[in-house]
Amino acid sequence: QVQLVESGGGLVQTGGSLRLSCAASGLTFRNHVMGWFRQAPGKEREFVAASSWSGRNTYYADSVKGRFTISRDNAKNTVALQMNSLKPEDTAVYYCAASPRVAVTTTMGNYDYWGQGTQVTVSS
Repeated sequence: QVQLVESGGGLVQTGGSLRLSCAASGLTFRNHVMGWFRQAPGKEREFVAASSWSGRNTYYADSVKGRFTISRDNAKNTVALQMNSLKPEDTAVYYCAASPRVAVTTTMGNYDYWGQGTQVTVSS
């Protein structure tokens, strides 16, 4: 049974930082592309960041490029999202996801496994 469990969400002021973490179990972690998505109230879920198996290739949504960093530890089966210079528009539920595809993908439908999400709220 595959489980992805996110942690690290919370309330932060504009300009602040948060670090999200996702612990994976029940899958061969090093063989999965890992991604972060988010869903704000009343909006569709959107891509945030993704990492290749090795972590050498990463992709970011334009809205977070230069502020967010995705990283993974294949020895610990974890993936993290460091979020700096947070803005109120970053407020959303953040989801960790795993894809068995070889190439890094930003498409939600290519991710087979999802976590329950963690709330991030940025106050102005």
